[in-house]
Amino acid sequence: MDKSRARLTREGIRLYNPSDFEGMHKSGRLAAEILDRIAPLVVPGVLTADLDKAIEDMVNEAGAKSATIGYKGYKHASCISINHVVCHGIPSDKRLKDGDILNIDVTVIVDGWYGDTSRMYVAGKLSRKAERLIQVTHDALMKGIEAVKPGNTFGDVGHAIQTYVEAQRMTIVRDFCGHGLGLVFHAPPNVLHYGRAGTGSTFEEGMFFTIEPMVNLGRPETKVLADDWTAVTRDKSLSAQFEHSIGVTPDGCEIFTLSPTGKFHPTY
Repeated sequence: MDKSRARLTREGIRLYNPSDFEGMHKSGRLAAEILDRIAPLVVPGVLTADLDKAIEDMVNEAGAKSATIGYKGYKHASCISINHVVCHGIPSDKRLKDGDILNIDVTVIVDGWYGDTSRMYVAGKLSRKAERLIQVTHDALMKGIEAVKPGNTFGDVGHAIQTYVEAQRMTIVRDFCGHGLGLVFHAPPNVLHYGRAGTGSTFEEGMFFTIEPMVNLGRPETKVLADDWTAVTRDKSLSAQFEHSIGVTPDGCEIFTLSPTGKFHPTY
């Protein structure tokens, strides 16, 4: 395909061609495979830096590139966000403790296409409240994805996620959102995980973007730490996140980042 000839909507959202789905499936599958392979290493006592090194090695072994290494000065192949860290947690010499929950977020580049996904993991024994938070967050993502089809709007996705989460007496983080991607890491649109049904841009075939709700057990407010990356809940409540990259099809959508071995949910 002539990649420069992809069309733009009035809102500046790129509409990719049907042939482009193959490239996104390749990059998305690799990102999902890496997250599958890292699962057995998530145990109490492991350093998050060692998890990141394993991820970087897997990216290199596949002949791909990490989208995050060098991105705005970031030095790691993943973001690893533990317990009350909402997103963008930096791998370090911190050891996981029994009962920790964590989100691992990976983006790879394969033949120019970006595959972006994240999911939750558990080190050791899972507490009941953390288990429920993880389940609600996973189900919120899937309810958002179900709303994606031509003719619906991005507001329909946000509304589906928000109403479900708040019915479970949890809260949606509003400070971060999903994003367009494809031949670039971040592009229009911003995909909000809250909103009113029927509002926002209308889905059209060929849109590629992420949906990645962050759900807190406590209040929704966050703050970014002095490292300018790590976002945490202001009230130190637990937070969880799941992320898929998807593309809009004539009658719905395709998920590019499905787990090849069914490990996307940590307890399934």
